[in-house]
Amino acid sequence: MDDVIRSVIQGVPVGSVYALVALGFVLTYKTAGVFNLAFGAQAYTAAAVHYELHVRYHWNLALSSVVAILIVSPSLGLLLDLTLFRYLRSAPSVSRLVTTIGLLVAVPNIVRLALRIGSKSTFGAVGLVPDGKTVYRPFGADYPVTRDELVQIGVLIVAGLGLGALFRWTALGLKMRAVVESTRMAELAGINSTGVGAFAWALSSAFAGLAGVLIAPQFANVDALNFFELVIAGIAAAAIGGLTSMPRALAGALGLGVAGALLAAYLPTNSILARGLKPSLPFVVLFLWIVLSPSVRGRRDIADPLAGVSPPPPAVSADERSRELTIGTRAFWGAVFAFLAWAVFTAVNDFWLLLVMQAIAIAVIFLSITVITGMAGQLSLCQATFGAIGAFTTTQLAVGQGMSVLVAMFLGAAVAAAVGGVLALPLLRLGGIWLALATLGFALFFTSVVAELSWVSGGTPKPKVPRPLLGPIDFASDRSFIALEIVVLVLVAVLVVRVRRGTTGRFLGALRGSEIAAAAVGINPVRARITAFALSAGIAGLGGGLLAMAEGRTNHTVNYAPFQGLFFLVIVVTLGTRTVEGALQAAFGYKLFQPLILERALPWLVNHIQPFGHVGALPKPLPFILFGLGALTFARHPEGILEFQKRKSLNAIQRRIDRRRTSKGAPEQPIVSA
Repeated sequence: MDDVIRSVIQGVPVGSVYALVALGFVLTYKTAGVFNLAFGAQAYTAAAVHYELHVRYHWNLALSSVVAILIVSPSLGLLLDLTLFRYLRSAPSVSRLVTTIGLLVAVPNIVRLALRIGSKSTFGAVGLVPDGKTVYRPFGADYPVTRDELVQIGVLIVAGLGLGALFRWTALGLKMRAVVESTRMAELAGINSTGVGAFAWALSSAFAGLAGVLIAPQFANVDALNFFELVIAGIAAAAIGGLTSMPRALAGALGLGVAGALLAAYLPTNSILARGLKPSLPFVVLFLWIVLSPSVRGRRDIADPLAGVSPPPPAVSADERSRELTIGTRAFWGAVFAFLAWAVFTAVNDFWLLLVMQAIAIAVIFLSITVITGMAGQLSLCQATFGAIGAFTTTQLAVGQGMSVLVAMFLGAAVAAAVGGVLALPLLRLGGIWLALATLGFALFFTSVVAELSWVSGGTPKPKVPRPLLGPIDFASDRSFIALEIVVLVLVAVLVVRVRRGTTGRFLGALRGSEIAAAAVGINPVRARITAFALSAGIAGLGGGLLAMAEGRTNHTVNYAPFQGLFFLVIVVTLGTRTVEGALQAAFGYKLFQPLILERALPWLVNHIQPFGHVGALPKPLPFILFGLGALTFARHPEGILEFQKRKSLNAIQRRIDRRRTSKGAPEQPIVSA
């Protein structure tokens, strides 16, 4: 009984931290209709500002807390609402979720750049009270509690009661809920949706700042990744509350904290369960609750009932351009490809060859996002995990079993496809936010538990993956291996194009528009979804095997971590999620933008057009900022920035062609629709 009491007392403060985050998620979802995955980024912003003012500039603790929580955080919330979220209230849930993922990537890097955190250590964060590590023993010598933990529990009680009272007994709380349900209907009733929404975002952002400052002392240093991992526990608790019930979210958060403490007390210290299950408990709960809970199954996201009047997204421009433009476009890209092939196979050094090899393999992984998000309209956050499955299988079969590495690569793709198909089975009735959260939970569980098993990852040190040997042809050299990668990439690209233009692609497009209408005309949504998941997972697994051969080993932390998978999604969505061309440009931009543009081309250009000072390599966080902010355009241009600009360019060119044809008396050709 003493062990149980001790575990409960130790788990309640941890659960209080989870509860603060969970309340923030529920608050944002109830007041803005947005599941704010950028909550951790907002919490990190407040924690970083608080640390900077108090630790570096020696401000008074109370003053730095007020600035971080009551000034910076609400201002950030108002800025986000003013520039972004007030225009997304009637947007689809996928658009809103992608937007928050873009902010999750961009905001921490903006803070790092503004505060120059990357060049300085950030150890020694403090919370709301001084000497937070001071230990009290209110229940006897065996049950210690720190001052920070007591403050967390107290703040949780006050915040929970205050938020509950706001929504239950105030007219403002009722107006916030009405604006979320339907902005248009609320305005018809005389509610100022703009002012209500602005207050809601300021309040939720202040709550994120409060959670960030309280949570910061739990970590060794103020780092955005620490906040991202902790936020997942808050997501699990918020999911238990259905994203709307604060009491259930609080109960779920406290239950997670106590359960973690009980596991630590009763599991053998060196067992696999202790090393794997305890740290991954929130991820397991998140996935299982979403999959098994009757309250979640078949549930729909918050959506404006009048949003159906919005026009559908435009078709891919390649399907509508005229014959002349098709020939010209293919000729242009053929010339570009010929030049790049000449440069790769004759001119560049080993450094650039490695980047090109990595870019081609990642392009294959990105094509899996084209299938699952661009075609099927499903937001899967575990595509990088499927790539890891393919890479691990390739490594184990080629190194451990002595199998041909090419055969192992295709078997790795088959294993990833099988995992994707099986994973799709419990997710069939999920959509929008719930599907994204379930796949994120799977990715986090795989990284925390499965990838740590030596029979999966190969142990430490990582085994070296050989290059293929196909008869007399040895692909050990970088240039010969790039040729093999190009063949695989072309085959996968042709497959994706054929699927998009074939029956399966049309079925997926119909499901993306309306699952009910698609089922009414005889489309089987179950089979189509399983096909999309299995195909996208297999393509990602194939890319993972290629990447393992290109680098010589499987670098899971660098290439396949869940946060890396989120960035994969952001960059593909930014440049073009519905076309093969967009995936290729995203992959090469991902690997070459920093070393080629930011470190060489732009500094050289600036230094040659102005004589006032020398400019070196631009900051490393800049690509994350640019691509993260680029994802914010997804709501207006779901086809991607490059596809949108290509459409505009093709329209302009087509008009010139038509004017010339009209002047000669020939009939006009149809113009690509805007």
